[in-house]
Amino acid sequence: MIKGMFDSGALPALERLAQFTEARHRVLTNNIANLSNPYYKARDLDVTSFQAALAEAIEGRRDGVGRTNGPLDVRDTAQLTFRPDGLMAQPDEISEGILRHDENNLDLERNMQRLAENTMTHNAAIELIRNQFALLQTAIRERP
Repeated sequence: MIKGMFDSGALPALERLAQFTEARHRVLTNNIANLSNPYYKARDLDVTSFQAALAEAIEGRRDGVGRTNGPLDVRDTAQLTFRPDGLMAQPDEISEGILRHDENNLDLERNMQRLAENTMTHNAAIELIRNQFALLQTAIRERP
């Protein structure tokens, strides 16, 4: 009974989204920390492949009526390995920036933009998770 409360609906997908944005946040802040290191190559996680894997997993949970039930089985991608307790990330080097004289290719403005977008996505996921738990608390108390 209790297990069904936490592995149905949107909670598993929101949990995976929060895990992904947390891992990506670490990668992006590591880029900023290495801004002045010679020969450092910027890294990132592929948002599109994560979104595709998550969408496929959500679609696999749908029953004939459109509800999402059962475990969320997200397939591993080239960069992400999904585990029951979280995920492991192996970011790839990106080569969008201009290679500077010290062979560092980090574009600080673009990296800060990615970090801001990632932070907004993470905050939205956490807020939606908080709302899901508030609904559960209301149901448990049996009053609004």
